[in-house]
Amino acid sequence: MKKMGLTFIYLWLISLCSCQKELIEYEKGDVKIRIEQGEEWLHDFPLFLGINKKNPPQIAIWLEDVQGNYLSTVYVTHKIATQSWQASGGNRRKEALPYWCYSRGVKYNDGLYLPTKKEPLTDGISGATPQGSFDVKLNPASTLKQFIVKIEINHSTDFNEAFPKSAKEGEANYSGGKEGSGQPAIVYAANIDLSTGKKSFDATLIGHSSPDGSSGGINEDVSGLTTALQIVKHITVNIQ
Repeated sequence: MKKMGLTFIYLWLISLCSCQKELIEYEKGDVKIRIEQGEEWLHDFPLFLGINKKNPPQIAIWLEDVQGNYLSTVYVTHKIATQSWQASGGNRRKEALPYWCYSRGVKYNDGLYLPTKKEPLTDGISGATPQGSFDVKLNPASTLKQFIVKIEINHSTDFNEAFPKSAKEGEANYSGGKEGSGQPAIVYAANIDLSTGKKSFDATLIGHSSPDGSSGGINEDVSGLTTALQIVKHITVNIQ
């Protein structure tokens, strides 16, 4: 927690979704993280009587140093930041964004590494899930020249053959039950070096998170993923 607090002193972070894009003003040196929606950005979430709701994904964006140590969260969607899930049946959704949760390293009273209703993340870094492509503005301190931007993305009930709804707790492909993730969260990373003069960096897929959220590890094998790989079309980090 102390390290996270110090990081916020060094970083000024603002996140805005696509509907507010025209309101963002960039200055020289600002960093723009651009997430472009893919074909599976909106996913059918079952409500009742065969009625589905089109849900956007859960997302976390954070910074690490070049050694892979967590620095600070830039943006995280409101539901996981405040535990305001609908139809979760009491499931805290530890399988939603486990790589980010464990990277933060903040353990709560129930033993899990994700925020609680009583201890939510601040409004300054959380926001409503964007319905489409969106930008995040970052103004790093002048001392921060090299860092890693990581992005974790996940849909609820995104089941497929490799990660079916029928998977049982304790099995390798179990993802939280009938209201769980199905396919696990996917993780992208972009290595940023401001000293090179380069103006654009592409984030690349580096793997998927723990399907059931029981660990903070990452698995490079994405061969069992299908629609999850189409949530995002492209992620770029642009230096203004």
